[in-house]
Amino acid sequence: MADAKKIVQVKHLKQYFNIGKPNEVKAVDDISFDIYQGETFGLVGESGSGKSTTGRSIIRLYNPTSGEILFNGEDISKIKNRSADMKKFRRQMQMIFQDPYASLNPRMKVKDIIAEGLDINNLTKNDDERTQRVEELLNMVHLNPEHMTRYPYEFSGGQRQRIGIARALAVDPQFIIADEPISALDVSIQAQVVNLLQDIQKQRGLTYMFIAHDLSMVKYISDRIAVMYSGKIVELASSDDIYNHPLHPYTKSLLSAIPVPDPEVEKHRQRIDFDHTKHFKDNQHLQEVLPGHWLYCDDEEAAKYKE
Repeated sequence: MADAKKIVQVKHLKQYFNIGKPNEVKAVDDISFDIYQGETFGLVGESGSGKSTTGRSIIRLYNPTSGEILFNGEDISKIKNRSADMKKFRRQMQMIFQDPYASLNPRMKVKDIIAEGLDINNLTKNDDERTQRVEELLNMVHLNPEHMTRYPYEFSGGQRQRIGIARALAVDPQFIIADEPISALDVSIQAQVVNLLQDIQKQRGLTYMFIAHDLSMVKYISDRIAVMYSGKIVELASSDDIYNHPLHPYTKSLLSAIPVPDPEVEKHRQRIDFDHTKHFKDNQHLQEVLPGHWLYCDDEEAAKYKE
């Protein structure tokens, strides 16, 4: 990945929420990472780890407390809301949301939901071109174009998420943040949606940030994975390294929780419990302990891995 272009660069991002003095929630607490063009970057962690907040900060649904977010080399934290630059940025970066029921306007027909981005960006010249574009997008996500006059309530959860994917693709983005896009779906449908996302990525050369709490599914779709805990990235490596050679105790605990489709093996599977009472130390930081393998640790622990 070293030779690939960095499409997203996150540098010392902090996203704090003030819920009344003296309380302050450090949802994202000084994290840094890069996402390379054409890859799928997985971000995994339990609820409250800060992974969804990270995605929403990158796409500027939240204004970062501090730090830099570079998209194609431009610091997007400095883009003014409702400006022409923000409109251009929104077209280049899109989001697929977790809940396919809540993320679609129930009063709008599918055709208008998908075409909303086309209309805002003036990407079609007339109604015929608009309809043709929506038909193409519905075909791309394997839905019947004849259904464009229907409302969201007439579709299943998996179909609704496909509509959400079509909406994100309408403006021809470079980068898509998928925020737990399969967690609200039946297990039988999850693999279909993930395979669809992979097929579209190959066809259109897209870059994904795939956010989830299910490490097994993240491994399946991701090239590299960052593991978040309590607002910090505690481990970052290739998908295979995270899965086969985890170093951080939190990563090990997540992996040990993945069920195995074998009754005998499952019966003897040992869960690794992570001690949530342990706090981060001031002398710890994310550092490369093995080639391409980053760990949140102190210098002494890093030296042991390097040896």
